[in-house]
Amino acid sequence: MIAIPGFIYQLNKVHKHLLQLLFLYLLLLSGGYLFVSFVNPEIPLVDIAIQVTVFSTISFIALIIFLKGQTKEPDSQTLYSLVAVSLKFLLEMVFALVWFFVSKKTSLQSVLIFFVLYLTLTLFSVLIILKTLKNKPL
Repeated sequence: MIAIPGFIYQLNKVHKHLLQLLFLYLLLLSGGYLFVSFVNPEIPLVDIAIQVTVFSTISFIALIIFLKGQTKEPDSQTLYSLVAVSLKFLLEMVFALVWFFVSKKTSLQSVLIFFVLYLTLTLFSVLIILKTLKNKPL
């Protein structure tokens, strides 16, 4: 049996999670397109695409930080995990501030789509973190 170095094994896990995030991104964009096509809401497809892209980018950054921390020693893993979750939360709050107060996107449909996307990508990130930490406690 050939031993796989830890870095290559970790790289494969990173690719797996990033491919899952890319698939979810494409699925959300497709769902947004179908929603706009069939329901014909007041919110344009561009707004949905912007929200999906920003939330996916924030999740991507948080996952990269978290998974990078998993290659470090156990004391640093906790710090990387906290930084990833905290940064994700702060970036999403800044995006909410910009989206609702600066852009003035406060219609009911815009708010509902914002929070559906927020919950979807937050649950995705939390499930990956929990799955990764299942056998490896902080």
